[in-house]
Amino acid sequence: MAGTDKLRPRIEEGPAIVLVAPQLGENIGMVARAMANFGLADLRLVAPRDGWPSEKAESAAAGAIHVIEGAQVFDTLEAALADLNFTYATTARERDGHKPVRGPVEAGRTLRQRFSGGEKVGIIFGRERTGLHNDEIALADELVTFPVNPSHASLNLAQAVLLMAYEWMSSGLSDATAPAFAGPAIEPAPKQELYGLFEQIEEALSARGYFRSAGKRAKATENLRAVLTRPGFTTLEISVLRGLVASLDRFQRNDGSSRLESPPRRTARTEPGHD
Repeated sequence: MAGTDKLRPRIEEGPAIVLVAPQLGENIGMVARAMANFGLADLRLVAPRDGWPSEKAESAAAGAIHVIEGAQVFDTLEAALADLNFTYATTARERDGHKPVRGPVEAGRTLRQRFSGGEKVGIIFGRERTGLHNDEIALADELVTFPVNPSHASLNLAQAVLLMAYEWMSSGLSDATAPAFAGPAIEPAPKQELYGLFEQIEEALSARGYFRSAGKRAKATENLRAVLTRPGFTTLEISVLRGLVASLDRFQRNDGSSRLESPPRRTARTEPGHD
């Protein structure tokens, strides 16, 4: 459909679009085109299979070269999400009950409200054939899924991005009547701070022999991250939790065994909060 007016100012705002292990340059180019159609410009690629930059992506972008040129490449999903405050993961199938599942309309409005409130937001899209893995889903705050024909539910990567980009822009058309965002007064912490909490807790559990096998560790870590991602902790709350874990670590004996005996009774010389 024609209609591009190069004399009008370009819209470049909104959620980051994060593609995990995209396979074909052509698909990335079509994603960039869909993003440009609806005013998005922050494209983040996690370990693209065929490397980057890509001539095929540029050819398929159909004029959205500014999105292609501004794309950032990351080795891990954690690195791609590190500066974001809130993210959706897209999924085509049912997952466990750790995270709320939204439709695209509600998700678009939530992204708009959080973005308008100063948060950095993003949407995570999985591999063309297999989607997102469970450990990647665990890093998102909430899930978004599309109401599609159950007998033909597969969506092309660019189609999925187009649907969410459309809902993002549509949510802005009704800003005048949209209710104010009723989220926390203090915005959620950047993801990199949450990942530091993950690592600290997982190291503490590992030191105590909590993970009895590699298989148990993978599933337990996935569940732990899913649960800790859900509350949307602020920077201050993460600091409190990390201080708590660090304090508990002081009760680890030098030989690696746990100190389980009751703490000494407090006397006139004992100050609260000290060992």
